[in-house]
Formats: sequence, structure tokens, C-alpha cells
Amino acid sequence: MSAGEDATGHREDSRRLSALAALVRSTHPGPVVAVTAAATAYALSIGRGPAGSAFVGTAVLAGQCSIGWHNDALDAERDQAAGRRDKPAAQGLVTRRVLALSAALAAVATVPLSLASGWRAALVHLIAVAWAWAYNLRLKASPLSFVPYMVAFGLLPCFVTLGAAGSPLPPWWVPAATALLGLAAHLANSVPDLEVDRLAGVVGLPHRLGRTGSLALAAAALAGAALLLGLGPRGSLGLLIAGIVVAAAGGGGAFLLALSHPNSRRPFALVVLVAMADIGLLLSQGHLGG
Repeated sequence: MSAGEDATGHREDSRRLSALAALVRSTHPGPVVAVTAAATAYALSIGRGPAGSAFVGTAVLAGQCSIGWHNDALDAERDQAAGRRDKPAAQGLVTRRVLALSAALAAVATVPLSLASGWRAALVHLIAVAWAWAYNLRLKASPLSFVPYMVAFGLLPCFVTLGAAGSPLPPWWVPAATALLGLAAHLANSVPDLEVDRLAGVVGLPHRLGRTGSLALAAAALAGAALLLGLGPRGSLGLLIAGIVVAAAGGGGAFLLALSHPNSRRPFALVVLVAMADIGLLLSQGHLGG
């Protein structure tokens, strides 16, 4: 092989790696990893075992990837017009066609991976993914933009428990708490893009509440989730206090950070960390959260 051919091969490898990295970034990897890890940990905590928990994790991962790729495929032109540097499609690093194809393949893979937990669990998970796709397609620009987040996050623990022996549902306060975490995530994630979204005609609940209203409601949702999880059947005053302190500090910190840095993604990252701390409260409750 000549030096020229070797250099060409290196360039091709570099382009493939760059395209793969762009595809991974288009999944919205931070939230994807957080949601997948939380679902897998919950499955382990309720006794699904290594194999069952692995199926939960891969099903959730496939579903989350399909949602992220679908979102970026739909928004590619709008993100490019807005000059979004956090979106690979807007920078021309991955094409809309590749994103759409990847979303479709991931959605197809989600079906058998979900069915590994049984048809009841699979149905619940596929409904959750469908709600998220509905958000991408239409609901993100409506006053009901919060509904897909609350429904999908609320159904996630149901998917996990329905795959356990006897197909039980979790206690009511578990999906109620995760639904509140979904609401907080939606609000905090939308705040940096309020003005850009309005210009593009996307006006969901956060845009109607405004920056301050959205952040205040997100903080309240985090506190509500901590209250529900800390007061679970096996909860204790110590857990409740710890949850409220974490939610107050994290929610308050995200609120102040977002007000001082309107275009920063760090408040959303902080909300994700608080949500993971709340999941820790859930895992401490024992089998099926109670």
C-alpha cells in the first residue's frame, strides 16, 4: 500500500468515526444514559435479575435513541436556521436521512426488546415511546407539550415492574413521582431555547409560562417527586429530609443558574442530577418501591 493510499484510508476511517460520533450525539446522550441507567437500576432493585434487567436497559436504550434521532431529523432545518451548535445535523455532521433511518431502525428494535419482558410490559413501553414521538411530531408546539413527558416518564416504572413475576404494577406514588420528574425535565430542557422556538413557531407550555414560570414549576415538580419518594411505605423522616434538601438545593440552583445564564444547558444537567438523586430514594425503598 502506498503512502497516499494509507493517508486516504486514515481519512476515510476518521470520517466514519466522526459520523458515528455525530450520530451518538444526536441521541441526546446525557438524558438517554440517565433514563436507561435509572430503569436498569430499578429493574435490579425489584429482582428482575441480570438478564431481565439487561433486557429492560436495552429496550429503554433503543426507545430513547429512536426518540432522539426522530427529534433531530424533524428539527434539522429549524436547528440549522437557528445556528444550533449543539445539534450535529445543524452543523452538517449527519444527514436528516441518516437520522430518520436510524430512528426507524431503533424503533423497530424496541419492539422485540420490550417483548422480552412480556406483552403487558411491552405494550406499556411502546405506548410511552409513541407518546414521545407524538411530542416530536406535534405536541411540542401545543399547550399540552408537558403531557408526553409526564405520561412517558410515569409509564417507565410500570414497564419495569410488569415484566417481573406476576406482572405487578408499582405503587401509585412511584409513577406519580417519575411523571413529576418528566415534567421538570421538559421545563428545564426548554428554557434555553424559548426565544429560538418562538421564532420557529414552536410554542409549548414552557413558552407560555416564560422563563421564570417554567423554572419555578420545574423546581416545584422536583420537590413534589422527592416528597412522594421520601414518604413511600418504607420511607423515613431521614429519607424525606434528604430528598427535600436535594430537590431544594438542586431546583433552586438550576433556577438561579438559568436566570443568570439564559442560554446555558447546565441548569438542565443539574435537574437531571437531582432526578437521579430522587431515583436513589426510590431504589432505597426495596422490592417494587415498597
